[in-house]
Amino acid sequence: MKQYITYSEEVAKGMQEGKAIVALESTIISHGMPYPQNVETARKVEQIVRDNGAVPATIAIMDGKIKIGLSDAELETLGTSKDARKTSRRDLAYVVSSKEIGATTVATTMICAEMAGIKLFVTGGIGGVHRGAETTMDISADLEELSNTNVAVVCAGAKSILDIGLTLEYLETKGVPVVGYQTDSFPAFYTTTSEFDANFRLNNEKEVAEMLKAKWDLGLNGGAVIANPIPTEHSLEESYINTIIQTALQEAEENGIKGKDVTPFLLGKVKELTEGKSLESNIELVYNNARVGSKIAVELNNL
Repeated sequence: MKQYITYSEEVAKGMQEGKAIVALESTIISHGMPYPQNVETARKVEQIVRDNGAVPATIAIMDGKIKIGLSDAELETLGTSKDARKTSRRDLAYVVSSKEIGATTVATTMICAEMAGIKLFVTGGIGGVHRGAETTMDISADLEELSNTNVAVVCAGAKSILDIGLTLEYLETKGVPVVGYQTDSFPAFYTTTSEFDANFRLNNEKEVAEMLKAKWDLGLNGGAVIANPIPTEHSLEESYINTIIQTALQEAEENGIKGKDVTPFLLGKVKELTEGKSLESNIELVYNNARVGSKIAVELNNL
């Protein structure tokens, strides 16, 4: 496996010094927002991780290697590439062997983080069960990965374009704990709350780290969802965003958009219909997750 993995100088040094490492995905850079905003956001997220005592490891696939941590030039290449492939578990071996540029989804970032011995990963929101999945079977690979891979995911809940109730049911079936960080409610990405509850509420980073350590010490395989709500001042009003999502879903159906194309289409349409407000919220919630996730990683590293 080692022949396929390379570490950035910063990550390699951080590991040698026994520092907490935080994994970051790269789909948000390649498919999540336009250039140069994508690269600027990625750089700021990495800096937030450093400012909170951890080492950022943005993960991507380039030149036949899984890169654990990207240089400035590599970040720029990923942010400007028109050919970066959105890479989930099924695509990973192909993207490595074909030497394409691969941007890692939540699922693939978890896989690569576990290979590198990284226990904590920060993202925007997890994928989940799509609305209408009872007929389309459209369920994100993120959920299956959460049930198998020993990496905790700090996120702002599940994207509200999904069926959140079914997503939580699926996670329950797979035995994945869903922790509300300083909240009883399960957040819905653009909004601080949803009509669903998290399984447990934990109020500080140390409590989260202790739960994760106990989980893995007990041999309970799989990850955990640490649901950290978007800051209130950046939250969108629930009924407003839900109306927009319904419009976007209808348009996706009319245009026959399916599979892995659904999420980028819906996020783009939501951005358009909210006149850019949803993208601002998206960026702010990622910054907030980076702050909280880095502190959890430091606590976990100390245990």
